[in-house]
Amino acid sequence: MGAIVSRDGDSGVLHEAALLAFADAAILDRAKLADARATLSAVAGHETMVDAAAVIAGFDAITRVADGTGIPLEPPKAVATAEWRAELGIDAFWSAKV
Repeated sequence: MGAIVSRDGDSGVLHEAALLAFADAAILDRAKLADARATLSAVAGHETMVDAAAVIAGFDAITRVADGTGIPLEPPKAVATAEWRAELGIDAFWSAKV
């Protein structure tokens, strides 16, 4: 996970740069989305781009439902995920504070 957070290109995930650019564009900068989609499709294939879009949409939807309803992170999951949440900086997200 550290390689993904640091973006040093050493995560071992195939097409890492294009996948990260696509995820960033989908969540943070819609003006870059068409180019990121085209790049990911070109380097990894249309099916991979569609799969990545589905994962992004799924995580976005699940987070919005949880935030909207006030669902807390269950204590066993909080303990089990503490290390990687800290590594990824997830607890600093505004939704973690609600």
